[in-house]
Amino acid sequence: MVLQPSLKNCLWLPCILKTPKAGFRSTASGGLIIQSVSNDVYQNLAVEDWIHDHMDLEKRQVLFLWRNSPAVVIGRHQNPWQECNLRLLRQKNIKLARRRSGGGTVYHDLGNINLTFFTTRKKYERMENLKLVVKALKALRPQLDVHVTDRYDILLDRHYKISGTAAKLGRTSAYHHCTLLCNTDKFVLSSVLKSPYTGLKSNATPSVPASVKNLLEEDPSLTSEMLLDAIAKEYATQHQIDHRITLINPADETLLPGINNRTEELQGWEWVYGKTPKFSVSTCLNMAYKDSVLEVKVNMDVKHGRIEVCNIDLPEQWLPPALYSELVRSLTGSKFCPNEITTLVTTLLRVCPQDDELHSRWNLLCENMIMLV
Repeated sequence: MVLQPSLKNCLWLPCILKTPKAGFRSTASGGLIIQSVSNDVYQNLAVEDWIHDHMDLEKRQVLFLWRNSPAVVIGRHQNPWQECNLRLLRQKNIKLARRRSGGGTVYHDLGNINLTFFTTRKKYERMENLKLVVKALKALRPQLDVHVTDRYDILLDRHYKISGTAAKLGRTSAYHHCTLLCNTDKFVLSSVLKSPYTGLKSNATPSVPASVKNLLEEDPSLTSEMLLDAIAKEYATQHQIDHRITLINPADETLLPGINNRTEELQGWEWVYGKTPKFSVSTCLNMAYKDSVLEVKVNMDVKHGRIEVCNIDLPEQWLPPALYSELVRSLTGSKFCPNEITTLVTTLLRVCPQDDELHSRWNLLCENMIMLV
């Protein structure tokens, strides 16, 4: 793979690189291989959208190579509360993103390679793309037992999933993207992709769990860079193009007009959470208070990420009905997220009766409602 020595060492650094515009936006025919210099998941997803909407894929098929700092990426029609441990994501400062394609949830870090194949809709072919990846892996290490399944996954040793697939088909353009597990932190992967929420009912697309393995576990002599180069080389061979990777900066408005607006939209709450299909939560809060445990039933309907209907069922003698009715009234219409509910509860606590016993009980109920989201 032909790369300028001064650029190769900073491929995955979040630095600003000037790329000749003609190398990316040229109207010449043939394939094109581009690689992001950013590790930001929102910027890289925005590049996918930009290429899909702006490039003339009748003239140029494109392979986009990218990697992200730790992030969980859900499919367009998925429910983040159902798919991952949001509390753990916040604790570990792991980003959550919703892509515009379907499919299941994946965990990204710098040990995971992302590949996006852009074509016209007529030329879209997931199986051929995955066979290209397998051929590249075999060329690099012939002993690897890798093959493509009917579900468009790539398996290692006939059992371990090392690549998953998703796609977006537009009216004339299409893209197919897939992952490749090279040296991902599997402990973090399994931890964050395990939802702690119970009593959640949704028609959102669920992910299908699978056993996974890193390619570097099979052959420690491999590196992510070697795998990227092998795939790019095979793509270049099949498309009869130069083995050159064009580096792009996903924040460069001169190269990608309007890209920053796309990035901003993808990281906004309304897209990441607000696009979640309608769901309901039916659960029981076991609240320990003094020497007893109180069962509080909570039922909620959530639409566009906001609480549409809220019911809290607890004994009348434990709190005055007017008090928790005020909580229900305030929650209705609020975002189903801890920040907003914490702010709302803090405001309500200020107007709580100054009776110490009532205040303690009210505070306990509010804390449990925050934990629920």
